[in-house]
Amino acid sequence: MATVILGISAFYHDSAAALVVDGDIVAAAQEERFTRKKHDPAFPAMASEYCLKEAGLTLSDVDYVVFYDKPLLKFERLLETYLSYAPRGIKSFLAAMPVWMREKLYLKKTLRRELAELGGMAEKDLPQLMFTEHHQSHAASAYFPSPFQKAAVLCLDGVGEWATSSVWLGDGNQLKHQWEIQFPHSLGLLYSAFTYYTGFRVNSGEYKLMGLAPYGEPIYVDLIMDNLIKVKDDGTFRLNMKYFNFATGLTMTNSHFDDLFGGPARTAETEIAQREMDIAASIQVVTEEIVIKIAKTVKAELDVDYLCLAGGVALNCVSNGRLLREGIFKDIWVQPASGDAGGALGAALSIWYEYLENPRVAEEGDSMRGSYLGPRASDEEIRSYLDEAGANYQYLPDTEFYPHIAKILATENVIGWYQGRMEFGPRALGGRSIIGDPRSAKMQSIMNLKIKYRESFRPFAPSVKFEKVSEWFVHDRSSPYMLMVAPIVEDKRLAMTAEQEKLFGIEKLNISRSQITAVTHVDYSARIQTVHPETNPRFYNLLDAFETEDGCPVLVNTSFNVRGEPIVSTPEDAYRCFMRTEMDCLVLENFVLMKPDQPKWTEIEDWQNEFELD
Repeated sequence: MATVILGISAFYHDSAAALVVDGDIVAAAQEERFTRKKHDPAFPAMASEYCLKEAGLTLSDVDYVVFYDKPLLKFERLLETYLSYAPRGIKSFLAAMPVWMREKLYLKKTLRRELAELGGMAEKDLPQLMFTEHHQSHAASAYFPSPFQKAAVLCLDGVGEWATSSVWLGDGNQLKHQWEIQFPHSLGLLYSAFTYYTGFRVNSGEYKLMGLAPYGEPIYVDLIMDNLIKVKDDGTFRLNMKYFNFATGLTMTNSHFDDLFGGPARTAETEIAQREMDIAASIQVVTEEIVIKIAKTVKAELDVDYLCLAGGVALNCVSNGRLLREGIFKDIWVQPASGDAGGALGAALSIWYEYLENPRVAEEGDSMRGSYLGPRASDEEIRSYLDEAGANYQYLPDTEFYPHIAKILATENVIGWYQGRMEFGPRALGGRSIIGDPRSAKMQSIMNLKIKYRESFRPFAPSVKFEKVSEWFVHDRSSPYMLMVAPIVEDKRLAMTAEQEKLFGIEKLNISRSQITAVTHVDYSARIQTVHPETNPRFYNLLDAFETEDGCPVLVNTSFNVRGEPIVSTPEDAYRCFMRTEMDCLVLENFVLMKPDQPKWTEIEDWQNEFELD
């Protein structure tokens, strides 16, 4: 009999479910993709239902359900924090305690109730319910799917129960905890404090801060290091809590922080000034320096060749790229669902390897299946929906399909690309993507302002055929999850004029810097996704056809959604997004739809009212 383990993360942000059968990762998905509520924290009933359906199982077939952290330890941290800061934080305490006393403190009871409803069964018949610690889940998600048989593991996030940074040694089927830094001293919360201060939303806007950094100068680094954080030579650190409000308050920063940086936090959706750009550049430099120092310490202490990363900070692909180029480790591997969603997968893998003590042999590449772990739509389901919607389409066999789509791309059209299984994690990797020609000078502006409806400064990522990556980027290995930033190679760059070199801040935005201008950031960097025929043959075949058509093995790739909307999951989600935006073409498997051929869109609701801006 197979051993079936269902991992769950829920009740904070980015709820998810993951199913592991005899150690194989069968399915994983975030609840937001089904409920259409971005970062949905609710119990992942629909994601769990999908995972079981993908495996042809019901909840009664599951041996273990495992939750990704330990709520009693988290409650202990909450209480001790409030007591140590009393009487400060009374407002926050009064806001948090009723929720904890009503729901989170009795999480085991809540989970059993939700699971009984999910499985349509009595609570006494439920699978065994287990709990892992938060950073243990992160560490397991990073190490067990990795291609390394022995590796150091570094977890950096906001906070779990107590840990904010932790180091582990993964060896065979075991993870050995080495050391940790505890709340309130947190690199993730420091970065989130600056996310808040620059007017972006915590837990979703951190990547905007990272994207803004190259427009600024790191003039505040010394101010940060002298006042906000004390960093030792080994990379360990302590925050000066005088400047922060997150431990006990309802905001991330306070008036002392405002005074230090010469004014209040930027109001969301207002104009971004040079100050915000310089602040973004400065905290990015500080983050990278801390990560590099910790990595060097870990290497010296554990003397291993490889490093695995997880936790929200591991989504900082600029830091990851620098860490790789520093050459501290032979290679690094980052869990593509590094945030809380990935904790569901890590919890399940921890039970299989650590608790049940099953042997582990690392797989070449990794065991994440390219992170294509979500649902797919059959041709019958797609055709049925399109006919019901009155859509006009053509269905092309593969021999005609790829050359046809390549020609559409080569004429600067933007395509909604819906193929195969949906990605697990925050990145679109060619399953639910919006794609375009990276050489088009207008592509970044069109995608940002007319399709994604988001801030103009935000860069797009290139997807490139794996074997061609080093021809275009200073990068010599796979990067399938879009979690590494690397420079554009010199011979693909375009020289700037003396006048252009003088431009400052956001003025740099619309200058073409390379042959693939739409994916080249202002510092000549790009967030790379290498595409492999083994994990995504259809996306690879399209890149191949585009290269045959126009000589370029690279495409612009961004997630298939508008701002504030989760990535599309179903054909209906995809068609609705296509019709609401200025996309030119929609491709659902082999079904091809052109915008001028579609009936008039009559839905009266506006996506900007439907989705809360992130």
